[in-house]
Amino acid sequence: MKRLRWPRWMPIDPYILLLLGTVGLAALLPARGTGADVASGASTGAIAFLFFLYGARLSTREAMDGVQHWRLHVTVLACTFVVFPLLGLASRGLVPVFLTDPLYQGLLFLTLVPSTIQSSIAFTSIARGNVPAAICAGSFSSLVGIVVTPLLAAALLGGSGGGFSADSVVEIVLQLLLPFVAGQVLRRWFGGFVARHKKVLGLVDRGSILLVVYTAFSEGMVQGVWHQVSPVRLAGLLAVEAVLLAVMLLLTWYGAKGLGFGRADRIAIQFAGSKKSLAAGLPMASVLFGAQASLAVLPLMLFHQMQLMVCAVIAKRRSRDPEALPAEPDAAPVRAAVGSGGRSA
Repeated sequence: MKRLRWPRWMPIDPYILLLLGTVGLAALLPARGTGADVASGASTGAIAFLFFLYGARLSTREAMDGVQHWRLHVTVLACTFVVFPLLGLASRGLVPVFLTDPLYQGLLFLTLVPSTIQSSIAFTSIARGNVPAAICAGSFSSLVGIVVTPLLAAALLGGSGGGFSADSVVEIVLQLLLPFVAGQVLRRWFGGFVARHKKVLGLVDRGSILLVVYTAFSEGMVQGVWHQVSPVRLAGLLAVEAVLLAVMLLLTWYGAKGLGFGRADRIAIQFAGSKKSLAAGLPMASVLFGAQASLAVLPLMLFHQMQLMVCAVIAKRRSRDPEALPAEPDAAPVRAAVGSGGRSA
């Protein structure tokens, strides 16, 4: 929560600034030749380690306890992996007026990525929503996304998504699924260590993402893909993403109301069902898109920052709702209680 508010005069997540700085470094000093091979190998190892940490952090007991609220979790999963992809497919009609074909592929990939965990929990807490439900919903989305996102990419992106093939499936299993399963299996021995060193390991996994970004954008610079993006196209992409976010925020809030969920559950559904995970999406994009990963992750990076800024405002406004504020104690019973206490004394 402190990270989302700092610095107060700047409505940008500091980590986004680091990501932009990494992109700038890749533009000025892209990895080439042997350096590119070293960066690629390090990125592969970082991705595997990242998903190992995901597996080691996810409490199996908490996940099983959260299954009891299955209607909420099914709603969030439907928003993340059904409604979002349908909107992504509908945006095909914006090519070539607003989007180029590579930017559309990146936008469609954005709609296939699982939801966030940390920011969904933080915003739900600020808005006085159902925090345990947000924890389970984000965890389930990340877990399901490891399998569902590549399958959806194979079905919807096909060969245009960077050459998705049987080799890509093997890479996904080796780099994403296998380390995650290993983290779950070894959680009995490593879970305590991960919990005790949460801050340090958080810096490690964020550093891993920066390495993935540097490798992807370096490869894009060497391939010359950035010449395909003009300021007009970038502005068009931002406009499309703003509409996409607004539609999902409205659907998750009023759709959850129509399904009969209470206020606390609606808040969890809105924040978990309308956002996309940059941490999960970047490693997957590097595997699925290869040399085209730099353009593929650009829509996701922009959407990530946009959702943080918009949801921070919404969460603060929700926290001031009259129904969210604690009720004031009745003055008369208090005075009576005080009086009776004095007499008995």
